[in-house]
Amino acid sequence: MTTSKPAFLGAQPVFERAIEWTTLWPPVDDSTADRLKELYFSRRWSSFDETEPAFDSAFARLHTSRHGVFMVNGTVTLECALAAYGIGAGDEVIVPPLTWYATAMAPHYLGARPVFVDIQRDTLCIDPVKIESAITDRTRAIIPVHVFGSAADMDRIMLIAKKHGLKVIEDCAHVHGSLWNDQGIGSIGDVGSFSFQQSKTMASGEGGICITNDDEIADRLYRMKHIGYGAGERQGKAQSGPPTGLVCHNYRATAFQALILHEQLKTLEDRLDRYRTAVDYLEKRLTQTTKIRFQRRPHQVKRQGYYLWVMIFDDPSFADIPLATLEKAFSAEGLQLSRTWDPLYRFILFNLKPDAFHTHPCAVTESVASRILALHHSLLGLEMPVLEKIADAIERVVTHIDELRRVAA
Repeated sequence: MTTSKPAFLGAQPVFERAIEWTTLWPPVDDSTADRLKELYFSRRWSSFDETEPAFDSAFARLHTSRHGVFMVNGTVTLECALAAYGIGAGDEVIVPPLTWYATAMAPHYLGARPVFVDIQRDTLCIDPVKIESAITDRTRAIIPVHVFGSAADMDRIMLIAKKHGLKVIEDCAHVHGSLWNDQGIGSIGDVGSFSFQQSKTMASGEGGICITNDDEIADRLYRMKHIGYGAGERQGKAQSGPPTGLVCHNYRATAFQALILHEQLKTLEDRLDRYRTAVDYLEKRLTQTTKIRFQRRPHQVKRQGYYLWVMIFDDPSFADIPLATLEKAFSAEGLQLSRTWDPLYRFILFNLKPDAFHTHPCAVTESVASRILALHHSLLGLEMPVLEKIADAIERVVTHIDELRRVAA
């Protein structure tokens, strides 16, 4: 254990030059660049190129799903997943409050009412015990979010959904490649929604995909993102129309995004193995030397996708140390950690009128959300000597609690 004087007290930092995820991610390589150059000169840039269906199939297959429908981002994927089941005005959709804006805004865009239900203290995902008490005669769907580097309890959630006749739309923006037992996360519920935004575990700047095992819903999703065309139909040569009343959009992405993602998909499983090795090392070491709490991953998860590696500073020994003080102390060591989110219903951009959503008591979210610092997934892929220095930097800071407390005061 490294107990030397920390940098916030004047010592030399562990990292002479700060490591920042934006210098590591998204990944770039010559092979992908060459293929992008070929695509550029082919002039086949739109979604009509064969690049997109090839990626759709490969991504769905990895997640044990029959269909993938690629779209412009991971917000419209949630919106389309709900709309494919006719969810709209007057309906309620249960969501967790520890999530990004899109999870609750997708039902709102359709005229439905997001209903916030608290999370579990250990996984940080929606609490199945609290879901049932939030169900009303207007509830139509649940959106469990597999957040940061864990997974919602899909076994219990699916039992609840079946009992009450609800649809389950899995928000998988943080867990590309995850397996729940032998089933791909995202293929357990009715539809799985993934994001490929710049910071995600697979990234193309923007982009998203829905996966499903339901043939009819896959057709609806495709038509909704492609102004009513069915899969395989060429522009101006529609062979059939969308179902009456199905609102269809232009939510198409480009062949460039699909190509980038298909190349990243080839290395995803190996990358997740490296991430898991890194997390196992960090958590085993820091559990022995610190009082930091870590996000729990359910035993059913056989392969875990990661967006962030989360540290929770809610032990009583950290109680009078503001998160900002910890953040600055880590930064002094050259280790850039991120805060996550406040409860979504208090997010500065979540400006819905109070009657547009409903919040059940969210005491766990309120207590935990303000005590999280996290490491971006790309840093988990670094070599072991760097991971050891990351652990050194963390130990340096949190083993000097009294000094931190004085600085905070």
